[in-house]
Amino acid sequence: MIIKNAHVFTDDGFLKKDIYTDGDRISSSPSSEVEVLNAKGLYAIPGLIDIHFHGCVGYDFCDGTQEAIQAIANYEGIWGITSIAPATMTLGYDELTRIFKNAASYQSKQGAELVGINMEGPYLSHAKKGAHNEAYLTPPDLDHFRTMQELSGGLIKLVAIAPEEAGAMDFIQAVKDEVVISVAHTTADYDTAAEAFRSGASNVTHLYNAMPSFSHRSPGVIGAALDAEHVMVELICDGIHIAPSVVRATFKMFGDDRIILISDSMMATGLEDGEYSLGGQRVRVTGNKATLMDETLAGSTTNLMTCMTTAVSMGIPLISAVKCASVNPAKQLGIYDEYGSLTPGKYADIVLLNPDLSINRVILKGKTFHSVS
Repeated sequence: MIIKNAHVFTDDGFLKKDIYTDGDRISSSPSSEVEVLNAKGLYAIPGLIDIHFHGCVGYDFCDGTQEAIQAIANYEGIWGITSIAPATMTLGYDELTRIFKNAASYQSKQGAELVGINMEGPYLSHAKKGAHNEAYLTPPDLDHFRTMQELSGGLIKLVAIAPEEAGAMDFIQAVKDEVVISVAHTTADYDTAAEAFRSGASNVTHLYNAMPSFSHRSPGVIGAALDAEHVMVELICDGIHIAPSVVRATFKMFGDDRIILISDSMMATGLEDGEYSLGGQRVRVTGNKATLMDETLAGSTTNLMTCMTTAVSMGIPLISAVKCASVNPAKQLGIYDEYGSLTPGKYADIVLLNPDLSINRVILKGKTFHSVS
């Protein structure tokens, strides 16, 4: 395939150039027999990568079925999210065992590729549990984690932890070279968070949410993350979790090298208002807002592509928004050698966007998966 005349995402901005594909990869030159696709007036961006979401279209990753993962992969693929690392919830040992075993045996047939798992819970704070089930919260447990990692076939790429919990620092130091440690659902103050980052934590789960506020005398996790330059921060730009002015301020503070856009979407995404569930708890959905019965926010109902375009509507440059939804998550997952940009040799996961940023075409591994034109 040759994609001609598109405004192509590159490290230097959007450039008008051709993209060549050969089989499932991007190529530096055209092959002998090619399909020519005229993308005049369109943006060509890498497929997006969501490293933190729970489900969509009536399914949850924690359903623990092949049907659920495939339905999620299909929906995400249609929306230009071509690689996924769905998140678990705080659940019991037997349920997590079933979920991780199911993921290990999953073989993708179509849609987004399962490139990892985000283990969100059970090593979280009771005081900042959010939508997680308090009954299953537990201090960090190395043996528990290693068992789950083995069951998953090594798919766990991120693990969430509240660093103030007993044994947290020892846990971080023990697994920091095996998996990304993400500070999450925490009451940690600046000093505790800073120690966690010095010990090897390198990510913050949904910045601002389920953690102390950032203030002039108590900078907390947010201030500690800002000072630790190796730390990446997740941002939910659904218009509900974070005010537009705070999104703009966050980009000014952290820069687009250190922000990862996520959706944190739950099973109601892509469906109408009503009652759903998340981590075994009832969730009420009205518009794009999802809450537990006590009005606690319970994830989002917005997919990553819509979160990315919402960030642009908030004043974030398109080039920065794309970088934070493709390049940065690929780097954090350790898969940037094959995903996350339109560089020759990488997988040909390409999304063509119309000038209004609506989807025109999604190309997965060099083949059209979804087309609106």
